Amino acid sequence: MLTNEPSPHENWRVPQAVVNTNTATGGKISVEYNTIGSPADPPLLLISGYTAQLTSWADGFCGELADFGRFVIRFDNRDCGLSTKLEGVEVDLDAVIVAALDDRPDLLPAVPYTLSDMAADAIGLLDHLGIEAAHVVGQSLGGMIAQTIAIEHPARLRTMVSIMSSPGDPEVSMPTPEAAAALLGPVATDRAAYIESCVDTLVYRSKQYADPATLKVEYARDYDRSFFPDGGPRQLAAMYASGRRSPMLPGIDTPTLVIHGRDDTLIPPSAGFRTAELIPGSGLLFLSDMGHDLPEPLWPTIVDAIISHTNR
Repeated sequence: MLTNEPSPHENWRVPQAVVNTNTATGGKISVEYNTIGSPADPPLLLISGYTAQLTSWADGFCGELADFGRFVIRFDNRDCGLSTKLEGVEVDLDAVIVAALDDRPDLLPAVPYTLSDMAADAIGLLDHLGIEAAHVVGQSLGGMIAQTIAIEHPARLRTMVSIMSSPGDPEVSMPTPEAAAALLGPVATDRAAYIESCVDTLVYRSKQYADPATLKVEYARDYDRSFFPDGGPRQLAAMYASGRRSPMLPGIDTPTLVIHGRDDTLIPPSAGFRTAELIPGSGLLFLSDMGHDLPEPLWPTIVDAIISHTNR
C-alpha cells in the first residue's frame, strides 16, 4: 500500500515559504509549508521528526484529518527539506551528547540552534497564516518541539498531541543499540544505495505493517525532493542541548494526548508513559502494534484519536 497517493482535495495548496525572523540570533529562516482543507476549519499544525521532511506526514493521512474538518498545515523544519539549511555551520555533536548525558550543562558547547528556535519557527508560521492558536501535533523530534511550544508559547496552542516522543530524560528515552545504529549510522549519498538503506530502519518500525516496497517509494521521493543529511547533526545537537523538559512539563495546562507504540525501539514506550505521567490530565493512547512510524493500517485509530482530542 502506498501512502503518498495524490490528495482528493482540490484546494491542496502548492508549497509556500514564509520568512521567520523570530530566532535567537536574529537570522532569517525560510519555512517551506503547505496546507490542506478549509482555512475556516480549526487549524492543525503537524511537526515532523528528526531529518524528516513535511512529506513524512502522508498525503492520505493529512487528507483524512481534513475530511474531519481540520485545516491541516505541515512544514519542513529548518535544516531539512526545502526550508533554510545552515550549510557549513559546524557543531561538536559528540561533546554536546556527552555533556547532555552526563547532565553537565556547564560543559555544553555552543550549538547553532535549540528546540526553542525550532519552536519559534513554528510560531512564525502561525503568525504568517494569521492563526492565533492551533492544535499542534508532533511526531518524534516534532513532539519535543510541540512540548517546547506548550512550555514557552502556551497561548498559541489549543491542544497538543505528542506522538512517539520523549520528555528529554535519557533514563526513559534511550534507543536499543540496533535502532540507534539504523538512525545514526553513515548515510548513503548515492541515490540507489540511499533508497536500499530504508530496510535498515525496519528494526524500529511497526513489525506487523512495515513494507520495504512502500519505504523505497518514500525514500526515492524524499531523496529527489531534498537530500540533505548534513542537517542531521545540527538537529540532533538542538535536541540534546535543550536538555530535560521533565521539570517544566508538569506546568503545562494545554489539553494533551500522548500516542506511543509497544514496537518502538528508537524512542521506547517508557518515554511515552513518562510524558503522559508528567503532563497533568493528559491522555495516553498505547498501541501494541505500532513502532516508530505511522503505518497506514493504524491511521483510522490515530486519526480518530486526534480528531476526538481536538474537538474542543
